[in-house]
This record gives sequence, structure tokens and C-alpha cells, in this order.
Amino acid sequence: MADSEFPGWHGTTIIGVRKGGEVVVAGDGQVSLGQTVIKGTARKVRRLSPGGKDVVCGFAGSTADAFTLLERLEKKLEATPGQLARAAVELAKDWRTDKYLQKLEAMLIVTDGTELLVITGAGDVLEPEHGIAAIGSGGNYALAAARAMIDTDLPAEEIARKAMAIAADICVYTNGNLTVEKIAG
Repeated sequence: MADSEFPGWHGTTIIGVRKGGEVVVAGDGQVSLGQTVIKGTARKVRRLSPGGKDVVCGFAGSTADAFTLLERLEKKLEATPGQLARAAVELAKDWRTDKYLQKLEAMLIVTDGTELLVITGAGDVLEPEHGIAAIGSGGNYALAAARAMIDTDLPAEEIARKAMAIAADICVYTNGNLTVEKIAG
């Protein structure tokens, strides 16, 4: 099968919501190949503890690529304890300039409970507006749903869960099997 005919991997919706002194990162569990669901229980949200400080990460894209990036991020965090933004920028610089890393296809949402960042392979480290970040195939649906709820009395976790449920109802590459990690600021 030629590369242009390969159906490609699809999946993942990750959302991060900051509200009320905490940040919640939630991700679905679906991995699809073309029109087939390969796995429905993948864990795409992880807690790292470099130097004793918890950081929560969610990833979209190739799993192997994301794990490579998570390992690199953990090393950057060990080198710059308590400085998530600096570690993220250092990772983004490496990702952008290293020929091996440039081929990695993934995106990350990371938080230490204070900062909420999106890291991309284009060298971007973005702090989203409104305290909400979303990536992946259903990211825009989850983002819109969370934005509609952010000014309500709902806590961050409930907003994230409801936004993911809405994304799962709309995006065929997103399911309702969630991994949710909460971290206080």
C-alpha cells in the first residue's frame, strides 16, 4: 500500500481546564486506524514527578512519539525544577531543531497546577486564553463546549468531563472512556 493510500492513525481528544485553583487534564481512550477502532482504553494522560513536583501531561498523536517527548520533557524538568514554562520552551527548541525530533508527530498539554501550556512540534509553547486548552481530533469540539461552561458554577473537573462527553458525541475518533488527572495550583 502506498503512503498516500495508508488510512492513518486517528484518535485522541485531550482537554485541560484551569478553574478555581486547580487544573484538570482529561483524555479519551480511543485509538483508530482508518475506520477501525483499534483500542478503546488507551491512557493518554499521565502524571510525571520530576524532582518531586507533579506535572500532568496529555498527548495527542503518535504514542511512541509522545512518549519520546514526555521522556525529554521530564529531563528538562529535572534540569529546571519548578520551571515548567522554561522546560517547555527548551523542549520546543530541541523539537524544532533536532532532525530526529522534527519527525515526531504529537502535541502535548502540560500543567503543574499553575501554568497550562500546549507544546507543538512547530516550536510553539502556547498558554491558552480562558484557562482552557484542547488538542486532538475532537479538540475543537471539547474546547467550544468548555468555553461555553467556563463562566458557570461548575468546577474544572465537571467542565472537562462534560466537554469530553460532547466531543465524544460529535467526533468519531473520540470515545467516552476517560482518564482524568487533577492538580492543584
